[in-house]
Amino acid sequence: MIEAAADPTRLLRRGVYALLIALAAGNMAGRLLAVNAVNRQELETSRIAQRLSEAEKQFRAEGLREDVLQAKLAAAKQLIEREERRQRPFLSANDRSRWLAIRALADTGSFEIDPVMDANVWNTIDMVQHRGRDGEMHLYSSKPPLLIVLLAGEYWVIQKATGWTLADNSYEVVRLMLFTVQVLPTLLLLAIVASLAERFGTTDWGRIFVVAAAAFGTMLTPFAVVLNNHTIAAVSAAVALEAFVRIWFDGERRWRWFALAGLAAAFTAANELPALSFFALVAAALLWRNWRMTTVGFAPLALTVLVASFATNYWAHDSWRPPYAHRSATDSADNWYHYSYTLGGKERQSYWLDPQGLDRGEPSKVDYAIHCLVGHHGLFSLTPIWLLSAWGLWIWGVRGTPEQRQLAAGIALLTVVCLAFYIGLRPQIDRNYGGMTSGLRWLFWLAPLWLTAMIPAVDRLAQCRKGMAVALVLLAFSVLSASYPTWNPWTQPWIYNWLQSCGWRGAV
Repeated sequence: MIEAAADPTRLLRRGVYALLIALAAGNMAGRLLAVNAVNRQELETSRIAQRLSEAEKQFRAEGLREDVLQAKLAAAKQLIEREERRQRPFLSANDRSRWLAIRALADTGSFEIDPVMDANVWNTIDMVQHRGRDGEMHLYSSKPPLLIVLLAGEYWVIQKATGWTLADNSYEVVRLMLFTVQVLPTLLLLAIVASLAERFGTTDWGRIFVVAAAAFGTMLTPFAVVLNNHTIAAVSAAVALEAFVRIWFDGERRWRWFALAGLAAAFTAANELPALSFFALVAAALLWRNWRMTTVGFAPLALTVLVASFATNYWAHDSWRPPYAHRSATDSADNWYHYSYTLGGKERQSYWLDPQGLDRGEPSKVDYAIHCLVGHHGLFSLTPIWLLSAWGLWIWGVRGTPEQRQLAAGIALLTVVCLAFYIGLRPQIDRNYGGMTSGLRWLFWLAPLWLTAMIPAVDRLAQCRKGMAVALVLLAFSVLSASYPTWNPWTQPWIYNWLQSCGWRGAV
């Protein structure tokens, strides 16, 4: 790396990085403070007003004195507002599934979510049903339990320190926890990207562009306001990448970097199934580079995460297999997604008995591939800055140092493996574009790798004004896609909605 004395603009670049990261922090924190299911506000207000009006008519018909009437009306208002509450700081069934499990585990000591569910606020479709250890059928979150256990621990600490509970102080608890597990880690990711840009970049403009793209041009920052595994996986992938680069490029042999690589790569895989390929590739590369340090540094912490992942799954479900592995088409006892349950005195059917819209899955693999790459959920149509990453991989692959060629080959391999897995190998029910979401969320964890791969391409474009103009146009459209979900990232992308407005209805 260039020493500061020989690089007079280095301090200026760092100041710009800090500025961009501060802007991203303020943007995420501001949206987090405003997080609310505002689409339910009008219904809640209407229902409360309607019931209060009916209550007042009833009290007046009873001939009550005005002071007694107002007292009874005030008491009725409190009850009605509690019963008709519909606004919530959870923006989709996906994150509500996790919050339900966190609340159940911390408040009741069990993963069974049915005791804490209700019809208006605390409910989800992302759940499974199976027999519990008491011999009765119960509902459970379908999400991997390792992250749930970790976050339940944080919630328990908050509860003991403040007295807040998710039942009575959901906005305070949710916002505080999202700030600690989504916003702050995302800032760490941005700092790592800035470090990698400094390491691999050769122009001021190119380095700053990459950090700006990380701060505003990916789908990571919009998802900071909801509890999800994708941004967490992206952060751990960035940490693993930083550790790997220090070992691979700098010749680091200290235990801590191998241990950090093992912990972060394994945690990435624990949060994103396709990231098993990332973990395997990092492990194989480090074994080849230094098998001794990989054995004593990388392996123990990676094994710890692996054991914790399986152990928490068994604790939650009394099964070594995760919930999504219990979808048998022939054995009804081993299909946890087909069930009925009672909520609010009403018998209900599992949503997954008759999924709607995109959740039905795309019948055509060809159509699915097109829309995943350049269509309504397209990797390159929604976030065209990734075109620069593809070019950057080619530049490093052809003209890079041996280490850069190896890194480029690894990133390219991981990208192809993940795309092949989700596009070519999944059954129709899983070809759903990630459901109701503003981007292909199962690829978000690759963002730090793609941002790194982008560096040689933007350095090349920085050499002329036309090149910079092209890069800026690509960034502008990427920021557009990231900004489109103004308050809720669990919405369809702008291209999807635009196609719908043009009369397109799609195949699902």
